[in-house]
Amino acid sequence: MFKLPEMGYGYETLEPYIDARTMDVHYNGHHAAYVKNLNAAIEKYPEFAEKPLVWLLQNLDKLPEDIRTTVRNNGGGHYNHTFWWPQLKKNDGALPDGLLKEYIERDFHDFENFKQVFKQVALSRFGSGWAWAIYEQGKIIVYSTPNQDNPIMEGHLPFLGLDVWEHAYYLKYQNRRDLYIDNFWNVVNWDVVESRFLRVLEGKQPLEI
Repeated sequence: MFKLPEMGYGYETLEPYIDARTMDVHYNGHHAAYVKNLNAAIEKYPEFAEKPLVWLLQNLDKLPEDIRTTVRNNGGGHYNHTFWWPQLKKNDGALPDGLLKEYIERDFHDFENFKQVFKQVALSRFGSGWAWAIYEQGKIIVYSTPNQDNPIMEGHLPFLGLDVWEHAYYLKYQNRRDLYIDNFWNVVNWDVVESRFLRVLEGKQPLEI
């Protein structure tokens, strides 16, 4: 059965950019509920209990119809948040380095332009969803998905994601999603993102659960 992963740091660690109360509710409320609901759905069909989450999300059409939507929403939520927590760390203004920096500058001219493109994609998601950076067809592409959908459902390999559900920011930012997005760049763990990018370049899943 799927388990809520350790966050790996305290709820207050990302202050002032993401507040401790939001982290607590996000982790113990929302992510924990996704895990609970996903396990409840899979328990009905033991033949799927040993399947990795990546397999389930990439083979939704093979699941029984009565759990398909539940697995999509809650399995997607579990994957996305397991992707999310390790990606966060106060970075004191640090920028990506290594191959990731080279590819960003190649495909977006510079990091500031990449940030602007990413921001517009994140702002344009109406309602709840995520913004992602993936590597596809030899270049970095930025796009968004609704609800708890994610790129792996389409066979893509993400290396950076931003949660733009209101529960990720509303307690601190209210309707200022734009300010939340701007401050996101202060809490990106570039070591984790870079390591995922290197895996993606090799055609490997960035997260195996």
